[in-house]
Amino acid sequence: MFQSRVCSLLKRKKIIDCLASNVKGTSGAANEASLVPYRFLFSSKHARNCVRGTYPFYRFRSLLKGVDNFPSRYMSTAAISMENKEGLKLLVTAGPRAQKMVGIWLFGSAAWVFSMVVLGGITRLTRSGLSMTDWKFTGSLPPITDEDWLLEFEKYKQSPEYMRVNKGMNIEEFKFIYWMEYAHRMWGRALGIMFALPFSYFLRKGFITVRLGLRLSALFALGAGQGLIGWWMVKSGLEEPESEYVQPKVSPYRLAAHLTSAFVIYCGLFWTALTVVMPEPPGESLTWVHGASKVKRLALPVSFIVGITAISGAFVAGNDAGHAYNTFPKMGDSWVPDDIFSMRPLVRNFFENTSTVQLDHRILATATLISICGLWWKSRKLDIHPAVRSLIGSTMGMAALQVTLGISTLLSYVPVSLGTAHQAGALTLLTLVILLNHIVRRPSLSLLKSLPPASRNI
Repeated sequence: MFQSRVCSLLKRKKIIDCLASNVKGTSGAANEASLVPYRFLFSSKHARNCVRGTYPFYRFRSLLKGVDNFPSRYMSTAAISMENKEGLKLLVTAGPRAQKMVGIWLFGSAAWVFSMVVLGGITRLTRSGLSMTDWKFTGSLPPITDEDWLLEFEKYKQSPEYMRVNKGMNIEEFKFIYWMEYAHRMWGRALGIMFALPFSYFLRKGFITVRLGLRLSALFALGAGQGLIGWWMVKSGLEEPESEYVQPKVSPYRLAAHLTSAFVIYCGLFWTALTVVMPEPPGESLTWVHGASKVKRLALPVSFIVGITAISGAFVAGNDAGHAYNTFPKMGDSWVPDDIFSMRPLVRNFFENTSTVQLDHRILATATLISICGLWWKSRKLDIHPAVRSLIGSTMGMAALQVTLGISTLLSYVPVSLGTAHQAGALTLLTLVILLNHIVRRPSLSLLKSLPPASRNI
């Protein structure tokens, strides 16, 4: 019996020595390959659960005590090899430092686009967008001398907006709206430079993969085209209105195209930045991954409603619909105005009829709040990661705040402060929805294989 016990101990020591020699070997393809089967013995904090369900060495679980904190540097090559085999496609493959640099740059670019949307909202609400009657792709210096200012003012005096809305405006008032529009244009050009220079640097350093390079090139091209879309929009406001009783304004279709393309650029940059810095979604167990997949099925239609509501807000702005029916919950004295289908063909009402556009936005905003509350209610019964649960609660809170801002803006006859906050709130809500969809996406096969079936309390 004593001899049998000694033999058993020797066998166990032999196995451990074998594993240790494999881990300590840092050169040669054979050593790297030998590490792969034992990767999860040392890399996961749930090593015991993983080993018990996957590897035959679970018999020696008493020997695994203290192995969880084994130096991870020995496993880095094997981990990368496994991830590449199992389908984890990194957008930045030059190491953690490169991932951090590219991530900061992309988050900074997304924040810049966010500020562009807010500045564009202020420009529109102060009726500054039509103050510059010409456009150059590269931009130009602002007026410097008094003669330059008088020349620009004379150009503006020929516009329909001056003759019908701002007739009698003095030069100082004109300077304010001119500087607002000039700042908006130059802020966009500065964004192009801020994006292009680091992009070129990272390409030269080899930090960016082909897939990421193509995605960012498409976003850069869309950003460059945004200036053309903006001028195309402004040009519609410089044309003489069909009726002398109609105030000059930009086309609601072109304004919606301009704002929607800005939203697309922002969403693309933000999603890409998240993917760079967080290649894998948070997951501690297969149970949480399964719960996240259920949340994803609910979050996708909610995201669609949020996006449609944001676009409908562009048509509200384009038709100045916020200055009509400044009551809530009724629209004037009725729940539904009588003229919501007064235009022909019928489809025009949804984009050009002030009553219909505002009614649509009210309905969609209510649907957005109800759907997000429904998502929160459904998720209460799901076993999901605490980060996902917290984000759903934050999204519901932001949706409630956004509805409150919208109602306050309407009842206050659209002041610049509340109108700007409402537009920023729409993009903030969209940001939370994007983040939610990103963290509930499906993990890679390598991560799924490493997860235990049940979560631990954290």
